[in-house]
Amino acid sequence: MSVKLVIFDIAGTTVLDDNNVAKAFQKAFDENGVYINIEDATPLMGYHKPLAIQILLKQKGIVPDAGLVQDIHDAFEKEMIYFYRYAPEVKAVKGAEEIFKKLKADGLRIALNTGFSRNVADAIIERFQWKEKGLIDDLIASDEVEKGRPSTDMIEQLMFRSGLTDPKEVAKVGDTTVDIEEGKNAGCQYVIGVTWGAGREDELAGMQPSHLISDMMNVPEIILQ
Repeated sequence: MSVKLVIFDIAGTTVLDDNNVAKAFQKAFDENGVYINIEDATPLMGYHKPLAIQILLKQKGIVPDAGLVQDIHDAFEKEMIYFYRYAPEVKAVKGAEEIFKKLKADGLRIALNTGFSRNVADAIIERFQWKEKGLIDDLIASDEVEKGRPSTDMIEQLMFRSGLTDPKEVAKVGDTTVDIEEGKNAGCQYVIGVTWGAGREDELAGMQPSHLISDMMNVPEIILQ
């Protein structure tokens, strides 16, 4: 069965991330009186961000009450929106836009999903003007569904909006273990892990994706074979 929808993660997969998200997490926690290491935050990069905050607070032995979680998330979101709107180092992963064009030229739909809130996701997409350029067909953020990754809610909603019912018509591409878990839980035909983002190659391989790649140009080779 041929793939009709390709769902890409954003930060670390289609947008370069030199630990910028983890650094923003660390800053947001610090502003609220909690110190975390970058290494603590990195494994949670693909998660719905309020959930990641709760996990990190529990790891520090702090009860994750709703007020504190919201304060940290608000600080994180503010930092991320400013970063993605104005930081000069914000760049698309090499080949990402070319791959979007190639897949769309072959009749596939391109969607993005993310552990960010919609506010942050919109700041990224507006920076690159991917909608205006016609490079993506859809976008969904983790705060637009009941459950974020590794739940299948985002993928299922994107399938519904694409008029698809069979996950074998879907490919998922991401840089974290939770991206791979999400794609496998949904039953996607291809679950492609990428090695240039937040996830370590050995950790990604341990999740047994259908493919593990080090070059964005491999995506159409897999999907259009």
